[in-house]
Formats: sequence, C-alpha cells, structure tokens
Amino acid sequence: MEEHRTGTLTLDEWRALVGQRAGTSAWHEVSQQTIDAFGTLTGDDQWIHTDPVRAAEGPFGGPIAHGFLTLSLLAPMSLEALPGLTGAGMGVNYGFDRLRFLSPVPAGARIRAHFDVTSVEETRPGEVTFALAVTVEIEGQDRPALAADWINRRYMDKRTQ
Repeated sequence: MEEHRTGTLTLDEWRALVGQRAGTSAWHEVSQQTIDAFGTLTGDDQWIHTDPVRAAEGPFGGPIAHGFLTLSLLAPMSLEALPGLTGAGMGVNYGFDRLRFLSPVPAGARIRAHFDVTSVEETRPGEVTFALAVTVEIEGQDRPALAADWINRRYMDKRTQ
C-alpha cells in the first residue's frame, strides 16, 4: 500500500502518529546511470558498482547500488511521503541511531521507503525532534535494502509565531 501524505500536520497530530506509519514513498528506480553518477561524485568507483561486465561475474551477479546511495535517496523519498510540521520554517537531519544495509540493490531495481514514527518531542522551545523507523523495500524481494532509526529536527519559523 502506497501512502503519500501532503500538506502539514500540527505538533499534536504528529504526536498522534507515534507507533504508526506516517507515509510510504513512491517507487524509485536505481539506474546504472544514477549509480555511476554517485560513484563519480563520491570517488567510489569500485567495480561492483560501476563495471557491469566485471560485476556480472562477481558475488551479486551484476552491479549494485552503493549503500550510501540508497541512504541518500531517503531525502527525496521522505519529502514525498511525509507531511510537514505546521509552522516549521526549516528542518535538518540530526543523524541515525541505527543503520543497516541488509540487501544489495541491483542496478535497475526499484525501491521505496516506509516511514514509521517512533517519537516526537519538543526538545526545546521552537525545536521538534522526530524519530522515524525507516525501511527501504526492494520491489519483488522479501528482505529490505536498508533499515534505520533516523532522527530529524524541525525548527519553527519565528516569523509566523
């Protein structure tokens, strides 16, 4: 089930989502072109990612996405799947308490992310910290690509208060 949320929720509405799924992204193809571009950008041109001929003979039967590429795709997937916070002026990534790359993402595969809210806390006035349990699913596979506990912060827009 795909559940894309739009708009914003109040802090109380976000708190009511604790223990529930807040959203699921659309499917995103991880093309060889995307993998190559990520390899160029990061300097990680290991053959299991960027050499389809050699990778076909390797342990995964073809090229796979970088784990950090899969992780990077959480940003656009979260933007399309999660509602905003009413009155927030900006948000930042605060980090991860747990992150595991569980299965390789083959070039050409499609992935999507599921976001479950584990906590919502007003850490200080004007600052809200969200903890999300994130799972990145690979289309047609039972085992996920990634599982993480992701922490985000939102800062209230002082101009609207």
